[in-house]
Amino acid sequence: MTPKDQGARIVYSTGSGRQCAGCRRPIAQCACRGRVGTAQRMATPAGAPVRVGRATQGRAGKGVTVITGLPLAPLELEALAAELKRHCGSGGTVRAGAIEIQGEHRDRIVQELTHRGFSPKRSGG
Repeated sequence: MTPKDQGARIVYSTGSGRQCAGCRRPIAQCACRGRVGTAQRMATPAGAPVRVGRATQGRAGKGVTVITGLPLAPLELEALAAELKRHCGSGGTVRAGAIEIQGEHRDRIVQELTHRGFSPKRSGG
């Protein structure tokens, strides 16, 4: 790492405020502003269903609800995840293009995604 690169990566800071999810810079210095939107939506087949399943692998037996196949840009995916977590009253994350919500919330999430105009399908047992 060159001295120039060392200052570019913040390891820990208490005073940076809100950060952009795309470029990890403070909102006022966002480098990706205006680039993310409908033009960067991930390509999915027209009418392809959104899958809502349950997974326990690698989680010490704890179940999570996994939502895959959403045709959204990363920032839109983060926003939807936050709203779904609030709707379910649970924690969760966005990992590898899929939303993971802690606990068994498949029915509630299918209902909410249908209300938002997606075509979700419940997958798994």
